[in-house]
Amino acid sequence: MGIIRHLSDYAVPAIFVVILGVAVLKKVKAYDVFVEGAMDGIDTIIKIIPSLVGLLVAVGVFKASGAMDSLILLLRPVTDLLGMPPQVAPLALLRPISGSASFAFVTEIIKSFGPDSYAGRVAATMMGSTETIFYTLAVYYGSVGIKNIRYTLIAAIMADIISVIASVWACQFIFG
Repeated sequence: MGIIRHLSDYAVPAIFVVILGVAVLKKVKAYDVFVEGAMDGIDTIIKIIPSLVGLLVAVGVFKASGAMDSLILLLRPVTDLLGMPPQVAPLALLRPISGSASFAFVTEIIKSFGPDSYAGRVAATMMGSTETIFYTLAVYYGSVGIKNIRYTLIAAIMADIISVIASVWACQFIFG
C-alpha cells in the first residue's frame, strides 16, 4: 500500500509539471488554453445537468422500490463466485447501456458505502475499465454510415465482461 500511496501523492503534481513543461517547449499559452477548455467544460456541464438529475432520481426510485435489492439477490451467486461486491453487480449490467446512468449509479454507491470502501473502489475501477458499448457503436458506426456491425458487438460485450472481472480482481489484488 505504501508504493501506491506515494505514487498517488506525486502523480497529479507530476502531470501538471509535465504539461506545463511541454507547453513551454511548444510555446503554447497554457493559461489561455486552460481558460478556453474550462469554458467549454462549463457549457458541457450545463447541457448534461438535466440528464444527470433525471438519472439520479431514476436510480433513487429504482433503489426505493426494492427492485435493486431484488436484482442484487438474483445476481448474488455470480457476484460471490467472482468476489464482486453484490452492490456493484447492477453497474456491470448498466454500464454497457448508459454512461450517464452508470455515473449516477456509481455516485449512489460512493454515497452509500464511501469512496474507500471495497464496493466504491470496485465501482470506480469498473467505471474506468468498461465502455458504453451501445452508445459508442451507435455514434461511431452511425457517423460513417455503417449499418452492419458484424462481430463488433460480440467482441465489445466479451471485452466488457473481461473488464468487469479484471476490475474486481485488480481491486482484490491491490486493496484486498
